[in-house]
Amino acid sequence: MKPITEYQDYRCYMQDYYDERKRVSSFSWREFARAAGFTSPTYLKLVCEGKTRLSSVGAEKVGAAMHLAGYELDYFKLMVECCHAKTDADRKVIFESMLKIAKDNAVKVVDGDAYKYFETWIHPVVRELAPVMPGATPGEIARRCCLEASAGEVRESLDFMVDAGLLKKNGDAYEQVGRHLTGSPKIMSVAMRSLHHEMIHFADEALEKFSATERNYSGLTMGISDEDYEKIVQEINACRKRIAQIALNGRGVGRVYRLNLQLFPLTWEEGKNHA
Repeated sequence: MKPITEYQDYRCYMQDYYDERKRVSSFSWREFARAAGFTSPTYLKLVCEGKTRLSSVGAEKVGAAMHLAGYELDYFKLMVECCHAKTDADRKVIFESMLKIAKDNAVKVVDGDAYKYFETWIHPVVRELAPVMPGATPGEIARRCCLEASAGEVRESLDFMVDAGLLKKNGDAYEQVGRHLTGSPKIMSVAMRSLHHEMIHFADEALEKFSATERNYSGLTMGISDEDYEKIVQEINACRKRIAQIALNGRGVGRVYRLNLQLFPLTWEEGKNHA
């Protein structure tokens, strides 16, 4: 069975634990529930199917039934909290506690690199800048950024991306490695939302900071149906991919740009209560 830090959904971990025990013995959901102190023989099966949930007390009992102890038990309990967090802000705090547990115990969280990379603007920007500035110091890269960054932050970003396999260091130069970072949707949505908040803020600042020849802002207000919305989203996705291909086949990097494609409602749906 995989190490617990390769999971972000406690239900998946429980199901894998059950399947592994079942594979080598006559283990049953009844036995699993009894070991955790539950009277219902199907309760944990229902938990794994997403039809009910574990409480914090239940997480402690199930963790003990799976013979988890020390940091593994702490990690499992945090997984339960993270899955049931009501807001992205709460989920972010809990997931960062999971990352800290993994770091303190010299183990790696599978989604950890993706979460860290997309959580802040500095990693994507430095990943584009470093390869076109061979021999540059972290301070020189930081000064090239329009956004405020310290040499220490750039150095930490470079070290992280080399360790994560996103950059490769050759002497005093860096080159991009084409690794594609993925993660569980719940965790990635937290990181991506944080990045989008930052980029929307930077876009607002750029409206005054740069001349119209250095930026391109346009907008369209329109009334559309749900079906039209889906068609427009498909067009936006296709457009984004074509633009990415232009950048990929480009003749070098003069500056690092950010493209925000934003489509959002300005009115509520008819008949809905929005009090």
